[in-house]
Amino acid sequence: MSADHNHDHAHENTDNHAGHDHAHGGILGPNTELIFALGSGVALIAGFALEKLVPGLASWIPLAFFLCAYVLGGFFTVGEAVENLKKRRFEIDTLMLVAAAGAAALGHWAEGALLLFLFSLGHALEHYAMGRAKRAIEALGELAPRTARVRRGQDIIETPVEQLEIGDVVIVRPNERLPADGFIIAGTTSINQAPVTGESMPVDKHPVADPAEARSRHASVTSASVVFAGTINGAGAIEIETTRKSSDTTLAKVVRMVSEAETQKSPTQRFTDKFERIFVPLVLALTFVLLFAWMVVDEPFRDSFYRAMAVLVAASPCALAIATPSAVLSGVARAARAGVLIKGGAPLESLGAINAIAFDKTGTLTEGQPRITDVVPFTGTDTNELLRVAVAVERLSDHPLAEAIARDGTEQLGGVTVDTASSLHSLTGKGVTAQLDGQTVYIGKPEMFGADGVSPLDAPALQAIEQLRQLGRTLMVVRHCDRDLGVIGLLDTPRPAAREALDKLRSMGVQRMIMISGDHQKAAEAIAAQVGLTEAWGNLMPDHKVEAIKRLRADGNVAMVGDGVNDAPAMATATVGVAMGAAGSDVALETADVALMADDLSKLSFTVGLSRRTRSIILQNLFVSLGVVAFLVPATILGLGIGPAIALHEGSTLLVVFNALRLLAYRDKN
Repeated sequence: MSADHNHDHAHENTDNHAGHDHAHGGILGPNTELIFALGSGVALIAGFALEKLVPGLASWIPLAFFLCAYVLGGFFTVGEAVENLKKRRFEIDTLMLVAAAGAAALGHWAEGALLLFLFSLGHALEHYAMGRAKRAIEALGELAPRTARVRRGQDIIETPVEQLEIGDVVIVRPNERLPADGFIIAGTTSINQAPVTGESMPVDKHPVADPAEARSRHASVTSASVVFAGTINGAGAIEIETTRKSSDTTLAKVVRMVSEAETQKSPTQRFTDKFERIFVPLVLALTFVLLFAWMVVDEPFRDSFYRAMAVLVAASPCALAIATPSAVLSGVARAARAGVLIKGGAPLESLGAINAIAFDKTGTLTEGQPRITDVVPFTGTDTNELLRVAVAVERLSDHPLAEAIARDGTEQLGGVTVDTASSLHSLTGKGVTAQLDGQTVYIGKPEMFGADGVSPLDAPALQAIEQLRQLGRTLMVVRHCDRDLGVIGLLDTPRPAAREALDKLRSMGVQRMIMISGDHQKAAEAIAAQVGLTEAWGNLMPDHKVEAIKRLRADGNVAMVGDGVNDAPAMATATVGVAMGAAGSDVALETADVALMADDLSKLSFTVGLSRRTRSIILQNLFVSLGVVAFLVPATILGLGIGPAIALHEGSTLLVVFNALRLLAYRDKN
């Protein structure tokens, strides 16, 4: 607890309440602090027993035991106090040493020894408890193996994962952990991806059809061929081509971001920091005033000094400082174990306070794998010409709709030759243009035509488009030079678990859920009805989605759930941005406040529930920590001794930490 307590800097350690990082090793191993604390207690009990139970014993004998208790109990406290004073921070360690020294000066050796024993024991146990939450995070980083078997020509050599290069071919035997991110080039298997994505069932994997294309266009590789470091291979031997170095794997990024999340303060923590900045100087001023109580009250100076030391101990907001960080650390660690990356205390708390959620349609409420359902050529053209032009252009793009047209269109064309297009240009939220046979091709929503200098569609084309719209199709119109070739209708199927996941959120008290989409209103409403949503906002460009989120925020806290890529501006505008399927997307990992590593919408209700439980734990901790201080300050002024004060003080600190650790065992009630 610093005298000025300036917490504007990010904490380097989440358990940095009062400046303690507790990273104590020692001659007796990592538990040296606990052993010293217990030794202090033994010496204290021995000294007290000799003093009270052996009459006529020389006074220096129990004093020797008390001194031993002082040395063992104050050993680490002195070290921390010295370090803090070097940094010009007046911490709780220093206050405790001053109080213990004051007790010794007054001849209250037993109480001073009790103070240091309970303080050191409390910190040792707190260190152990907080270490459990930290170990839960550190365990993520130990999931990936340290070595990999790499094919070098005809030889297979074992090499440290740090030496893997992009493009290396790694051999993974059955039931082994994967050492790197990449895609499968040989062998089929099922992989347990729970360590990264939190998925409960193994996922079937197969090789890519064309390694050369996969190498040049990583975005074209489907999830059925993508693998992650730290996941567990099933019964099949596989060969994977690495796409990232060990320091850049999805697992490494998650571990790094979770570690960084520890330092991100929540709104409650920022409030307690401000409170402490006011409270601490008041405590110091009160202590100073109490030193002169003997001038007003008929008592000796030693009694006034003793009371001032007791108040100093009682008013130190140790439990308050650790109340929120301990809960945030435990909550972030629990989420990470379930395949959810939460970037700090702010989104962890804020997600529990949302009353509205906006969902992007494609890839969030739907599978994100649309299929061609209708191919309608306009007058003067045929299906083959329409598909040849559409496939030539769309295979240059990695948009889900473009991939569907390229895939299904090629299948429908059979062996028909498709020319090569070039100069693809994206018109965000509308469509694309490209060059084919020296002429411009436009492919996009019907709304793209007749705006921004693009000539409008004729009446027969608009009539055909309207018929498909009534069926809830997503439409892409194709124009080559000045000829309107036709319209392609696509349909994306809703996720099977979407309705159930939304029902869970509704039962948790989320009052409003809206689907926002760049699709036509009819198509958006069709999907919304299938997943159980009553509100669907269609025809939204990316900037319109931002405006939609702003309107929702005017009524309260709102979360935006999307893919973290196309939705990044809207997610940034929301109270909390949530990205789905982030394991395969670097952009989603970077842009989202909360990243659901798997394409599993049920993780959203789990995360909202965890966030609400975390908020509840934080409030409980604040009540306990502030309540104990509110009781102890007047109690010590009225005569409560240092011993009971330190017992309640350290007891409350341990209570809030162990209360926060309950989050590590959180389970979704549903």
